[in-house]
Amino acid sequence: MALVNRIEKKAVMSKWDLVKFQIITYCYLNRITVSDSELNCLTLLSFNQPVELNDFCFDVSEEESWIFKSSQSVRNALNKCEKKGLIKKDTINKKVIQLNPDINLKIEGNLLFELKFLAKDDTEET
Repeated sequence: MALVNRIEKKAVMSKWDLVKFQIITYCYLNRITVSDSELNCLTLLSFNQPVELNDFCFDVSEEESWIFKSSQSVRNALNKCEKKGLIKKDTINKKVIQLNPDINLKIEGNLLFELKFLAKDDTEET
């Protein structure tokens, strides 16, 4: 019988951090690389979706200037995220954006995020 070394971590974090962690986990498991600024932008979008693209770009560059300094920088980041499949634009005029529903992000109420991973040692018999 194979022995499993169990690693257990517990933490209490803010809703912002847990939502961000859900996005990080999705990106990691799907081999999607995102910058920290893109990650913060996606996290902010998750709390405000669906939202009109121009309004979101303006708001992020003005009020949330710690993420991006200009509206065009936000738009460029969102275009990258769309190409990576992380956000979706409405099909009619592409003016409304939201996170891809495949991410299955939870933001409402109290949140408990459980993960279980197993790394099998190829040299041991199972």
